[in-house]
Amino acid sequence: MSDACHSPATQADDDRLQDALLDGVSRTFALTIPQLPGSLGRVVGNAYLLCRIIDTIEDEVTLPVADKRRFYDRFLRSLAGEEAAQPWVDELIPALSPTASADEHTLVRAIPRVIAIMRGFNPAQRAALTECVRIMADGMAEFQQRKSLDGLKDLAEHARYCYYVAGVVGEMLTRLFCDYSPEIARNRDGLMARSVSFGQGLQMTNILKDVWEDRIRGACWLPRDVFLAQGCDLSRLDPQHPQPGFAKAMDLLIGEARNCLEEALEYTLLIPREETGIRNFCLWAIGMAVLSLRKLHRHLDFHEGRQVKITRRSVAATIAVCRFAAPRDGLLRQLFAGASIGLPRGARCAVYLPASPRDA
Repeated sequence: MSDACHSPATQADDDRLQDALLDGVSRTFALTIPQLPGSLGRVVGNAYLLCRIIDTIEDEVTLPVADKRRFYDRFLRSLAGEEAAQPWVDELIPALSPTASADEHTLVRAIPRVIAIMRGFNPAQRAALTECVRIMADGMAEFQQRKSLDGLKDLAEHARYCYYVAGVVGEMLTRLFCDYSPEIARNRDGLMARSVSFGQGLQMTNILKDVWEDRIRGACWLPRDVFLAQGCDLSRLDPQHPQPGFAKAMDLLIGEARNCLEEALEYTLLIPREETGIRNFCLWAIGMAVLSLRKLHRHLDFHEGRQVKITRRSVAATIAVCRFAAPRDGLLRQLFAGASIGLPRGARCAVYLPASPRDA
């Protein structure tokens, strides 16, 4: 059973709804997605909302892991047209605690409409979105079961976590870009090879910025081995009493994230220069992530995320520079090198790749 019987709405109505929802749950994506060509932006906006629904379920502190898994499964069945969304959404709404924002409550109430919009996309787009959400939901369910303040086992496990929550989004975007443009599809292999690094670079930046907020939620997504090697025990992290070695370990991860973002730039340069909207969508995210890493590197003694948040002026400057440089490959490489001056360099960008890459 599907949600095809939702009240009739025009495409313009759907676009307004998605824009409003995006503005509520992610100011960053509300800024970058409109840079994409109209038809592609509509699909990517919907994709982000679907992923954000998974995030909202994951972040709900009052839901037992088994209930989260049940809602994930029903969500996936609704995406496949096998179950109407409204009944389980009606169960989820009262289960949300006051810790969920008003915008997240609004998004959850809009789930049937968001799914209905997705069902109107072409088969390749629907396949890319549903596969991404399925992999993300499976991965989040696994990691939710064993989250703790001790961190993840090692850098390899950290990379696997980043794949499930962000790397798979890089794969999905690549599939959508290639479906949109035969010219982009000519570089499919090179794009797919770098897509996971793109997602991981952005996710690692977020993990480093959010380390203290995540601990309040009872989670730590940092790799334990990297910190132990520097004499730092993640289980005893305290922002008011920093351990020796914490800053060094953080810098090592900043270097890893920087390497992934350099791969993300090379990914972007495989997009034809004429596709300035798609390039800007990628470049703005990369630019803001690099600036965040710079601020983290300068303030390794931070104890809450707002202390390393980049300013609106920095965001505006990033946008202006990227708009000018978007079609100029050499200049973009120079700008990345300049913005990265002073940042540590990691040994590599260690990513997790599934046994069978999702590049269908």
